[in-house]
Amino acid sequence: MWSPTNSLFERVGFRQCTAATVNPAECPVPRHRRRVVGRSPDKLCIVKRATTLMQRHTFRILFLILLVPSTPTLGLAQDPVRIFLNQHCLDCHNADLQEGRVNLADVSSASLKTNAVLTHKLIKVLDTHRMPPESSGQPSQAVRDQTIGQLRPILHAAAARGQKATPIRRMNRFQYNNAVIDLFDLKCIVFTLPERAMRVHRNYFQPATGKMADTVAVGNRALGKSQMIEPRLAGVAAFPQDLRAEHGYDNQADHLSLSPLLMEELLKLGQSITQSPDFNPKRVGIWGTFFAVPSEATDTKAELRRRLTPFLTRAFRQPPPAELLERYINFVLQQLESGTDFPNAMKAVAAATISSPRFIYLYDTSTTDTLTEFELASRLSFFLWGSLPDDLLLSLAGEGELSRPEVLTKQVDRMLRDPKLKRFCDSFPAQWLQLDRIISSVPNRQKFPDFYYSKYRVSMHMMMEPLLLFETVLIEDLSITQLIDSTFTYRSAKLTAAYGELAGNPRGGGGSVGVLNFQRVPVTDRRIGGVITNAAVMTMTSGTERTQPITRGAWIAGVIFNDPPEPPPADVPQLTENPASDEEQLTLRERLAIHRERADCRGCHEQIDPLGFALENFGPVGQWRDNYENGRPVDGSGQILGQHTFSNVVEFKDVLLQEKQRFCKALASHLLAFALAREVGVSDERALDQITQETAAEDYRMKTLIKQIILSEPFRTK
Repeated sequence: MWSPTNSLFERVGFRQCTAATVNPAECPVPRHRRRVVGRSPDKLCIVKRATTLMQRHTFRILFLILLVPSTPTLGLAQDPVRIFLNQHCLDCHNADLQEGRVNLADVSSASLKTNAVLTHKLIKVLDTHRMPPESSGQPSQAVRDQTIGQLRPILHAAAARGQKATPIRRMNRFQYNNAVIDLFDLKCIVFTLPERAMRVHRNYFQPATGKMADTVAVGNRALGKSQMIEPRLAGVAAFPQDLRAEHGYDNQADHLSLSPLLMEELLKLGQSITQSPDFNPKRVGIWGTFFAVPSEATDTKAELRRRLTPFLTRAFRQPPPAELLERYINFVLQQLESGTDFPNAMKAVAAATISSPRFIYLYDTSTTDTLTEFELASRLSFFLWGSLPDDLLLSLAGEGELSRPEVLTKQVDRMLRDPKLKRFCDSFPAQWLQLDRIISSVPNRQKFPDFYYSKYRVSMHMMMEPLLLFETVLIEDLSITQLIDSTFTYRSAKLTAAYGELAGNPRGGGGSVGVLNFQRVPVTDRRIGGVITNAAVMTMTSGTERTQPITRGAWIAGVIFNDPPEPPPADVPQLTENPASDEEQLTLRERLAIHRERADCRGCHEQIDPLGFALENFGPVGQWRDNYENGRPVDGSGQILGQHTFSNVVEFKDVLLQEKQRFCKALASHLLAFALAREVGVSDERALDQITQETAAEDYRMKTLIKQIILSEPFRTK
C-alpha cells in the first residue's frame, strides 16, 4: 500500500512507501524517479526525488543522518563517479528514459574502464557544461572539476585498450609533387597546385633566421590567374585534387584510395614527367650523378648498382631489398641491350620508380607496435616537409639513431629551420582555418562594391593575412595565443582600405595583382588581431547579403575548439538572406531565435550561437559596424562553456585566452590528425593531455607544440 506520510520527508517534498513489500509494477512513483535508500529482509524503502535544488540537498543530509547508519553498506556506495551520476544524471539517463540513447543506470568507475567512448563523452559534456542541463540543479564547479579529474585516468586506461593504427594511404598530389621535386632535385615544380594558395616572391621565407621579414611579397595562386604561370615541367598534367575530409585534411587515409583509373593515370604521369622536354640537365639537379652517360671504362652493372641503390633508397624511404634492386638493374640492362641510350634507359627506370606502389604509398611494415627507424623518418618528413626524408634522416635511421629522443629532437629543430618547412605552411594552416571557402565568397556587388576591383576581389589579399600570421608564429616560435589575440598583423594597402576606419592607419605597401606587398604592423585595436576576427574568416562565413552567425559559430567550434557541431536535421529550413516584411525591424539575433524553436535543434544552437554572435559586429566583408541597416544596435554579448560571459568581441577573446589550455589541446588534435593522416579519437586522449601539459609548461610556444606532437606515443608507434 502506498501512502504519503507527515514525516519530515513529506514536508521537504518526498513521499515514502511504508508497505512491507512493494510490487514495482504498482508503485505510483515513476521508475526513473525511484531511489532505493535502504534494504532490509522485510522492507524496501523508495522515495521520490526532490523537485528543487534545496529539497535535494535537504534529502541528502537526511539520508546521511537518518538512513545510512541503519542500513547495510551498498556495493557502489563509495564510488565517487557512481555517486555523481546518481545525483545529477539518472533522472534522464536511466534504463527507462535513456535520453540521447545514453543509459547510465549500471555505469560505475569499473565499467567505464572498458568503455572509452562513453567515458570520453561524459568528460566532454561535463567539461563544456552541456550536462546537466540548465533546467536541472548544477553541481558546483569544484565538484564538476573533481569528477572530471576522476574520469580522466579512467579514460586513459580505457583508451589504451583500443589504440588506433595509422592506415596505409597513397600520397596526395601535393605530397607527390614535393616528393618528385626532391627525388630529382628539380629546379621547377612538377605541376601547378591551386591548393597551395600562397606564392612566394623575393624569397622572404627564411626560417633559419628565426625572424619573419617586416615586408613580404606574395601572390595568391587560387584567386589570381597570373599566379598560375610559374616554372614547371611542360606537358605534365596533375591528377585530380584530393578533397579535404570533413573537419579534416586532404592527407587523410580514408580519402586517399587508389582506383584502377587513378593507378593508370599515375603510370602515365611517371612517363610524362621523365619524357617532358623540360626534364633535362638544366632542370634536373641529379642529372650528372644519375642520368649522365658513364665513361666507357666503367662496369655498367656495377655503375647501375652504385646509382640505383641511393636513388631507390630515397624513393622508397628505406634501402631496397636485394632482389628488388636486382630487378631494377636488370630492367635497365634490358633497355640498353634493346638499343636504348643510357639517359633514356635511366629515364625509363626513373618513371617506373615514381609509378611504383612503394613510392606512391605511405605505409608501415614493422610487425611490432613500434615504428622502424625508416618509418619514423618517413612519418617525420611527410609531417613537416610533405615529402621524402632527406639523406641525413635516412642515414640516422640506417644507424638506428633517429628514434633516440635527443637525436629526434635535434632533427626536428633542424627541419623547422629548413626552407622546406614552407610546405607545411602551404598545407596545414590553410586547411586548418578552412580558407579555401573564401574562394567562393562573392558578396553582393551592389551592397559591397569596394570588395571588387577589375576582375579581382579583395579576398586575394584577405586570404594572405592569417597565413602570414601563422608563418610568423611558427618561425619566431611565439605563443599560440597570438593566433587568438595577436599583437601584430600583415597588411597590404588594398587590405588596409578594405578594413576601413577599424584598421586605423597602418602602413601598407603597394604592389600589383601578381605581386602583393604586405607590411608587418602592430595591432593597437584588439578587435582585429588573430585569426578569428580577420576579414578572410568574416567574409567566408557570411552570405552574399548578410552575416551568418551560425556558420561563424560552427567555424569557431570546429577550428578553435575542435568540437564541430553535428549536421542540422535535413528538414530544417534555412533563414532567408533578406528578412520578411514582418521581420524587418528585428535584429538577426531575434530572427534566428524565431527560427530555432525546435527541441532537436536547441542543444546545438545553445553551444554555437554565442560563438557566432560574438563576431556579429563584423559585417559580411569584415568591416566593423555598431548598428544594423534598420538602425537596431548589434548585440555581441553571450555566454560560453556555461560559465564565461562577455559583452563584446574583446571580452570574448579574453574568455578564449582564459581557456588557452582548451585551445592548445584542440590545436594539438588538429596537428596530430594532420601528422598521422587519420582522425584523432578517444585512444589519443592521453597523448593529447600530455602534449598540452608539456606545451603549457613552455609558455604555449608553437615549436614546443610541434615537438611534443612528434615525441608523442601515437606519432612514434603504429
